[in-house]
Amino acid sequence: MSTVEDRPTTATTGSPREGERRWVGRSVPRKEDPKLLAGRATFVGDVTLPGMLHGAVLRSPHAHARIVSIDTSAAEAIPGVAAVLTGAQAAELVNPMPAFCAEPVPQTAVAIERVRYPGEAVAIVAATDRYIAEDACAAIRVEYEVLPAVVDPEAAMAPDATRIHETLDSNVAFHRTLDFGDVEGDLARAHTVVRTRARWHRMGAQPMETAGAVASWDPFDKSMTVYSNSNFHNFLPWAFAGMLGVSTNRLRMIPCAVGGSFGSKHFITKVLAIAGALSKATGRPVQYLEDRVDNIAANDNVGCDRIYDAELALAEDGEMLGLTLRIIDDYGAYFQFAHGQHGNAMAQPTGPYRISSLRYDVSCVLTNKVQQGFFRGAGADPGNFVLERLVDKAAEQLGIDRAEIRRRNFIRPDQFPFKTPPGNVYDSGNYAAVLDKALELAGIDDWRAEQERLRAEGRYLGIGLATCQERTGYNASEWWFLYDNPPLPATSTPESVKMDVDAMGGVRVEVGCPLWGNSPETVVSQVVAEEFGIDPADVSVTYADSTTGAMSAGPGGSRLTIMLSGATRGAARTIRDKMIRIAAHAMEMDPADVECVDGTFRAKGAPGTSMSMADIGMRAHLFFHDTPEDESSGLVAVHTYDHPYSTPPSADRKDMGAFYPMVSHACHIPIVEVDPETGVVTLRAYYAVNDCGTVMNPTLVEGQIVGGIVQGIGAALMEEYRYGEDGALDTPTFREYLVPSMHEVPEIVVEHLETPSPFTEYGVKGAGEGGRLVAPTAIASAVDDALKPLGVWVDELPMTPERVVGMVTDAREGRP
Repeated sequence: MSTVEDRPTTATTGSPREGERRWVGRSVPRKEDPKLLAGRATFVGDVTLPGMLHGAVLRSPHAHARIVSIDTSAAEAIPGVAAVLTGAQAAELVNPMPAFCAEPVPQTAVAIERVRYPGEAVAIVAATDRYIAEDACAAIRVEYEVLPAVVDPEAAMAPDATRIHETLDSNVAFHRTLDFGDVEGDLARAHTVVRTRARWHRMGAQPMETAGAVASWDPFDKSMTVYSNSNFHNFLPWAFAGMLGVSTNRLRMIPCAVGGSFGSKHFITKVLAIAGALSKATGRPVQYLEDRVDNIAANDNVGCDRIYDAELALAEDGEMLGLTLRIIDDYGAYFQFAHGQHGNAMAQPTGPYRISSLRYDVSCVLTNKVQQGFFRGAGADPGNFVLERLVDKAAEQLGIDRAEIRRRNFIRPDQFPFKTPPGNVYDSGNYAAVLDKALELAGIDDWRAEQERLRAEGRYLGIGLATCQERTGYNASEWWFLYDNPPLPATSTPESVKMDVDAMGGVRVEVGCPLWGNSPETVVSQVVAEEFGIDPADVSVTYADSTTGAMSAGPGGSRLTIMLSGATRGAARTIRDKMIRIAAHAMEMDPADVECVDGTFRAKGAPGTSMSMADIGMRAHLFFHDTPEDESSGLVAVHTYDHPYSTPPSADRKDMGAFYPMVSHACHIPIVEVDPETGVVTLRAYYAVNDCGTVMNPTLVEGQIVGGIVQGIGAALMEEYRYGEDGALDTPTFREYLVPSMHEVPEIVVEHLETPSPFTEYGVKGAGEGGRLVAPTAIASAVDDALKPLGVWVDELPMTPERVVGMVTDAREGRP
């Protein structure tokens, strides 16, 4: 449930309607839903082209091996098989995967000579249907020389460890230590230094729809058309073109609807390269869509996998002084996005607190696992976990209530905009008010009484508490600022829309982002409706492909509502102002005396003198001589909205700049019951108070938060990629890799507090990742609270039944 009502909100300066907003802040029904529910949206699997073939992949059963030989003759002889390609053959048709790392870590879509993780592709097939293609894969014979597998990231750092890439001197692909503020001074003057060692294991997005592409190569004009569920079709099309071996002006990427992503489909280079190589080899369109095993084993966008050694320095009264983080991050076999996930982490490492100094020491380690990528939270999630665990431990050691120690250290409302030690800026907030509202919503006193009653019966109820940030609206500098000499120091993350009003007054908007599980059509329609005073249902929204020039960084980093609002409002204002000038000319008035109200352009103070949007649209399109002399025909505007508030990092990296400044905040209070004998954790209730600035659409925000919390339940209790000592993936299917179901999810109660951003249109902030960024940490706190009588301290996620029983056993036997 949500208590944000469908109500008008206070307008910001420059709104076309004074005082109250009509559409921003209302739960307008999602415009995307009808086609999705009716099965009329076009996903990659729905694309059918004349002569289209289907691709399949043969994957390595070994984590680390040399490819001695591959015999494809039996596969090639199967009727219906059009092409079988080894890694070397595919490399003649497409180029290596584009990467954003400075280190020499080459990666191809199909392995050449050596495989480095279980599930890596060793051959690809195109056939008349997927069944034949799969049969052909089974007929391929590969001889391997199995090599030692490196699974443990700490062991991988040893000088004598088997190297994953011979192009590197060691398996530590990147290491850097940065100090911000007087770290040593804060440690020296501290009354208490709280320490913890924490482990965050990797999980994956597990979307309903896997990554896929349909590639169609035209050998006559050397062009390629690609249908895909990638987000970056309008952001990095040149990178895809380089990989596919196509001129940038001969690649057309068409977005498809996306059946779930959670960040896992930003840069799905391998599926594009596989489909592209097979299309080039056959001269026919090829569709390749990962099956579930493909996606789990080899999706290249699993979450982070970290070991933390952390310290929090505090004064005697509980004031937080300094934070040190030593991080070993297991990146798997490749390094496509370099250390970009630590850009996310460094946006908010000190959380909502006035911590004045930070030491950030990170080692990015390569192992024989599928590589880490951008997945919902993208590296900020374990940082929240470690910091909030330190705060809970500090409260216990200093004898201060968990809520009180947070309240004492929160950034105060009058301190915003607030610059954090690494340099990122937080725009606004009222963290104490969010905490107080959450405590009231949960009814903490009643739950404490219930906890005491159950303890008397030998049952273990726990009350969690976490107050965390959600950095939103990223700037591209986060991908590279840890490098002194980055390979691509980009600073643009734009969003574009093309808007036009036709001759009959109808509004059309073309957006550069895809339909990615969010609600771009709904948000754009609300903004247009707000600016013109029309009904959102009357706005038509379509999606641009890569040939339109619609620059778009798309969804990701909880940015899309922020950026679409800015782009759409900019285009709407341009067209509305032109319509005002045309109406003023027609009514023989000064433009300053004309206003737009409810889709009508009228004389201020004399509403009887007016023109409809259709009247102005017809005049603008067909009656050039009846418009002002300096106006061209038509009502079209393209507006590109750049990041509303960003600064570059300093040359010495003592200041990383403002790169994630629209910062949402939340307080979550889950209630759990734990059976210490079986290790089963049952969620009894869940309360969340969220502040994402002005809430554009309460229903949409609630859906994002609740969905994120459910994904966070998975991170807290069950979801984990597990590898054996030999490197084999022990969780290759949903039989072993568990995801939350309705049986694990309690009633989730969501309320909101709104502190508008001073940087964005309407004051909106992002909300797409907040649920997941807070939930694992809050649930860990609840389990810890439940088992406190047994001396348990939670420092590892997920808290599987086996781990919970192990923690209880260790505590009972006095082991740390």
